[in-house]
Amino acid sequence: MAQVPEAPAGDRLAWTRDGLLVAALGLSGLYLFRDFLIPLAFALLLVVLLSSLADWLRARRPFGRAVPAWAAHALSFAVLLLGGLAFTSIVGAQLSGLAAALPHYAVRLEQWASPGDAGWAGPVLAGLRDLLGRTDVAGLVLRLVQDATGLLLTLLYVPFLLLERHPMRAKIEAAAGPDGSGAKVIEVAARASASIKRYLGVKTFVSVLTALASYAVMKPLGLDFAETWAVLTFALNFIPSIGSVLAVALASAMAVVQFGEPAPVLVLLLGLGTVQMVLGNVVEPALMGRSLNLSPLMVILSLTAWTGIWGLPGALLSVPFTVCILLVLAELRGGRWIAVLLSMDGRV
Repeated sequence: MAQVPEAPAGDRLAWTRDGLLVAALGLSGLYLFRDFLIPLAFALLLVVLLSSLADWLRARRPFGRAVPAWAAHALSFAVLLLGGLAFTSIVGAQLSGLAAALPHYAVRLEQWASPGDAGWAGPVLAGLRDLLGRTDVAGLVLRLVQDATGLLLTLLYVPFLLLERHPMRAKIEAAAGPDGSGAKVIEVAARASASIKRYLGVKTFVSVLTALASYAVMKPLGLDFAETWAVLTFALNFIPSIGSVLAVALASAMAVVQFGEPAPVLVLLLGLGTVQMVLGNVVEPALMGRSLNLSPLMVILSLTAWTGIWGLPGALLSVPFTVCILLVLAELRGGRWIAVLLSMDGRV
């Protein structure tokens, strides 16, 4: 890639001023139109993931022949639908049981309301009781319905985005004109897609392993709704840094309520912590390598920023979004210094 020349100090100041204005308007738009943009953003990521899976299928060449592109994409989409159906069936089956068990847990927490009566678990149980008392069940149900609607929109967008992949290249070149900027846009988009493909592929693989290993720890201990906690572990693992902590904390809180004694809780905490430590700090970095080249501090800052704008979906999308921002800024004379700050080693 050709080196982007640095902008003079005056130009850099003007670019920063204009960039801050554009960023403020952009962030306002992201927040105001989040109900429309969030399903579209997830659909774009699914298209990237499906394209990666389709490319992998085509590279396998079963029976010595390459799989047609349409067949590879259709098979990838079928895998996505089957995964979504498995996810919703597990969660749906568990939610009814969890709703029936909530009064039982509420009674137990009420009995253990006093920290002195519950011994070692008293403060935790009192906090969980207060949290359960403040939980708006109707609001949670409404939110689940809204999320389901967003999921349907996401799945609706995916096939149309797949159909637009190849025509979009010609549209970008035609819209950019004869100065060659269209080719640069396509190049940056291709590099962003390659980085996100690798990130999503590795993250999905490690998240599946983490969910299965966590389930293997929770089920033998007899933890209630182990399947639900395993599915949540898979989803939360996509949130950088704090997702794995939340997954362990939720399952451990369930164990405190269910068992009420330290031995099984400590075993569960040790087992889940070991799974997260090995897969998250050893296996995932080994598979991911340095392909993203993002500063850990900037990952946390972007996680905080995107969570503030889009909530939980923003937390899940924070890393792919930051990768795209870094690659775009690296191509702009006035924004290259921001890309350097976002990177891990200063090389963009």
